[in-house]
Amino acid sequence: MLSGFKNFIMKGNVVDLAVAVVMGTAFGAVVTALVNKVLMPFISGLVGAPNFDSFAKVNLNGNAIEFGVLLTAIVNFLLIAAAIYFVVVMPMNMMIERRNRRLGINKDVKKDAAEDPQVALLTEIRDALKDRAI
Repeated sequence: MLSGFKNFIMKGNVVDLAVAVVMGTAFGAVVTALVNKVLMPFISGLVGAPNFDSFAKVNLNGNAIEFGVLLTAIVNFLLIAAAIYFVVVMPMNMMIERRNRRLGINKDVKKDAAEDPQVALLTEIRDALKDRAI
């Protein structure tokens, strides 16, 4: 029973997932600081308010409907998505592309294989055999 647990814990997927969760949590603090302390104050300087919570308030039979809170959440989401894209995804893609060029790795290997006449011939043979089986 304990050996099964040991095998489960020592699998690469569990360790990789644990590392990803810890790194994601740490990186979340970086993204939050970027959005809250850099981007939102910049937008606040342009717009004149730190958020849009007080924007478009409607009072309906004594109930406050606050469209500005939704707008603030949407802006925060877009800022976080942009921060992740421009700070992590784009540089990582450029780094991978540069490494692949240096190593001579062609990214479109699947396209080249599909254009290969032998692959096309084998595909036709497979399709013909499929049609005969019916």
